[in-house]
Amino acid sequence: MRALVTGGAGFIGSWLCEELLKKGNFVICYDNFSTGSKKNIETILNNENFLLVNGDILNSSTLKKVIKENSIEFIFHLAAVVGVKRTLENPLKVLDVNINGTRNVLEAALNCKKVIFASSSEVYGEPVQIPENEDGPINPKLPYAVSKLVGEKYCRAYFDEFGLKTTSLRFFNVYGPRQNNSAYGFVVGIFIDRVLNNKPPIIFGNGTQTRDFMFIKDNINATLIAAEKNDTNGLVLNIGTGSSVTINDLAKKIIKISERKLTPIHTSQRKFDIKHRKPDITRMEKMLEFKPRFSLEEGLSETIKWYKKLN
Repeated sequence: MRALVTGGAGFIGSWLCEELLKKGNFVICYDNFSTGSKKNIETILNNENFLLVNGDILNSSTLKKVIKENSIEFIFHLAAVVGVKRTLENPLKVLDVNINGTRNVLEAALNCKKVIFASSSEVYGEPVQIPENEDGPINPKLPYAVSKLVGEKYCRAYFDEFGLKTTSLRFFNVYGPRQNNSAYGFVVGIFIDRVLNNKPPIIFGNGTQTRDFMFIKDNINATLIAAEKNDTNGLVLNIGTGSSVTINDLAKKIIKISERKLTPIHTSQRKFDIKHRKPDITRMEKMLEFKPRFSLEEGLSETIKWYKKLN
């Protein structure tokens, strides 16, 4: 496989680049480093099958040139404006990068074998039904959620109109080593960072909101299988564990695994917070013949070990 990973220096992208290289593929990391980091890919920079391109998905000419000159077959499109705080602060940028950038990627990929698009569980918005099914109601309200849904529709349109093989993967809450733990990051990393520094996790609202947390290694395995399966072409798949946990329980697990004695602090509920997330993963299990291997405790333990090395 000759693969290009947009956003390849990000959290998920860097793991994907690594795993593709381990399997003997030629990999291009295409990233503008607006949120990605060279630290995430420092162990593979000297790999003879790896090429780093400092590029922006809004630059269609550069994108097309890189894909053509390197005979790229598969594109894993992960580049996007992500993170709750960042997307709320830059709603117009979210729409520009996530929608126009995705269109550019698809246009540049017309002669490629397949595009895997990283969508998000956010397209469900406040769920109309639980568990959330790919063919069920969707309710996106925030710009980020809308941009991901438009990306899915673009993928389907390019599949129908041009025969470009595409698969959209609705990632639920992915976590693991390298995830951003700053205020612009995600809940698992933020909680771990506070706990390891002997600060209690801060929970918005009463903490009964639920999320499905998937360890990065399971997410990457599912993504790679989806790229190889032809019966996923043109479809959308939920990628999660199929089970959910409350934010209260997440905080307690992180405190326990970290061997700290802390009590979470509750603060006011954020108006944009979704109450529940739980995917129906029947399609994933059937089409990919895949089941997540890591329990939440196992994934958190591995993640906490990684964060400890940073302190």
